[in-house]
Amino acid sequence: MKYSRVLLIAMGSLLAGAGSSADQGNEAFSAVVQPLLTRALPELPNKEVTMLTVEYAPGGASPPHKHQAHTFVYVLEGTIVMQVKGGKETHLSAGETFYESPTDIHMVSRNASDTERAKFLVFFVKERGAPASMPVAE
Repeated sequence: MKYSRVLLIAMGSLLAGAGSSADQGNEAFSAVVQPLLTRALPELPNKEVTMLTVEYAPGGASPPHKHQAHTFVYVLEGTIVMQVKGGKETHLSAGETFYESPTDIHMVSRNASDTERAKFLVFFVKERGAPASMPVAE
């Protein structure tokens, strides 16, 4: 398990197999990212699936970013707030889902609570070997 204060860097380093934690900055970007699976999809040339869990500490969040993937989110516990550029903020509780297309810019991803943790499962369908996330300017 890797600890990172910036979800994007953590996901990039974990998915790439890097051995160290990322950014040592702002506590508000606290997240624990646990990779679960990466598997090629032979029926879809040059595509793969990556699954991971993300856990936000109370008040935790991620800065704006982009997933170059079809991204499916399933909330396991707590409540999270998600928003893509041009869309409305969506509050999601355990058992609810969220989708982002490869062209969406993920403007808001945060724990809705300042007292309880939140955890969700992320399922990416992306180009084989490509990073699942990249930062964007706000």
